[in-house]
Order: sequence, then structure tokens, then C-alpha cells
Amino acid sequence: MSDFLDGLSGSGRHAADGALPTAGDEAVPPRPEDPERADDPELRDQLTRLAAAKGSPLWLRRAKARGDAVVRDAAVLMLFGRGGAPRTDAGRAALPHLEEKGVADVDIVLLQRASTLRLHPGQVAFPGGGRDPEDDSMVAAALREAEEEAGIVPASVDVLGQLEPLYIPVSRFQVTPVVGYWAVPGVVSVMDEAESYSVYRVAIADLVAPANRGSFSRPDLAITTPAFDVGVLKVWGFTAGILDFALDELGWALDWDRKAAIDIDY
Repeated sequence: MSDFLDGLSGSGRHAADGALPTAGDEAVPPRPEDPERADDPELRDQLTRLAAAKGSPLWLRRAKARGDAVVRDAAVLMLFGRGGAPRTDAGRAALPHLEEKGVADVDIVLLQRASTLRLHPGQVAFPGGGRDPEDDSMVAAALREAEEEAGIVPASVDVLGQLEPLYIPVSRFQVTPVVGYWAVPGVVSVMDEAESYSVYRVAIADLVAPANRGSFSRPDLAITTPAFDVGVLKVWGFTAGILDFALDELGWALDWDRKAAIDIDY
């Protein structure tokens, strides 16, 4: 995984819930193919609208590269599928809200970096990293990284578009979030234990639950960002900002207390 995530994602907790004992990764059986649900036009349409959304999280939108800054391109994959169940009581309580919108079982792939890494161990992020010379597009970079980090087969992902690129001052990366739809989700797993500790399909119900949401401040970086505690992971910074933006754009978010603090080690 590229260093562009350093200092910008958030720390997670090693969790036994759903984790394989060998590497902390989570194997989720693929959903059997169902001709009536495989295409899922309703979810596809919602995600397509997200990919077409203009704007970005306000705190990220304010960051601009200096004229003399060396900026490198990077991409992350926001991969949505169906089949995820909430792990927290708060997430289960949020299910009726999502059932009304037809997305109660939707999840998204997140990973946690290895705790042994020298820089910012245990951070949480979307699969992704810097664009390599052989990547012919930002989409290609996101799909390559997702396969290398989480075992996601590129051909299984339907790419619906990409959000506006965001500049990350700490690492000087210009990061493009790529929106993907997984009609028939496969298994996610750690591909390199030196890089990642765990990979999870995180239920949207756990992300929208107000009791799982709050804010996190980094005085040393002079930023305060949204934060999520979904039981197996704690997310803040770039990843949490993009999730917050996406949940609002999709109309899935519930009201939450922005004054509530989520304690995260970093």
C-alpha cells in the first residue's frame, strides 16, 4: 500500500469477530448468483449518482497544493456490494432505516494496515495506493491495488465512475476515489501480511448508526474529521471524510452528534 495513507486514515482495533486467526482477515463467502438480483439496478443507480456527485468533504476541499509541490497521483476503490450484516447493536438498530431505502444489507470494503509497519501502524483505509507507470488510468490503479491488497478480482468489479480528486497535504498525493459495484461479492483477504493486518466488508448499517459516529481531532495536524467506530475498526481522516460525504450524497445517513468524540490511538 502506498504511503499516501500515512497520517490520514485512522487506527483500528484487532478484533476476533469474523477474523481469520492466521492474519486477521475476514473471509466472506460469495453470495450465490441470483439472476433476479445479480444486476441490482436500484443499488447500481444509487451508486452511479454518487459517482457523478460534484464536490467533496469540506475539510479536504480546502487543501491545495503549492505551485512548487511535487504531486503524485493515487487512487482508492470504494467497493460496495450486498451481503453484509451489522456487527454492532447500534448497526442492527439502524437496519429499519436502511430497509426503507432498500440497502439494509449493503457493505463496503475497508482494510487495516499491519501493526508492525514503521509508519502509522494499524490505520484504516479503502484499498488503494499510488499510480504506477504501467497503470493506464486511475481506475486501473485502484483495481490493481485492490487485487494486491485484498484479493479483489478486477474483472468482478463494475466501475461506475470516480469522485473528484482530493489533495492530501501530508503526503502530497492527489487521490481519486473510484466507485465500484460488486454484483456478486467474492472473498476478501489479506494478500501481504507485511502490509495489511485485516480486510473487512463493513456493513453500511454500522457506518450510519449514530451511536457509532463522532469526530476526531488531530491538534498536530490542525484538523478535525468525522470518525466511525464500527466494532472491528475505527476510521478517521481521509477515509472517514469520504465515507461521510458518500453517505450524505446517497441519502443513507442518519443524524449524528458532531460534538461526540471518538477516541482513537495514533
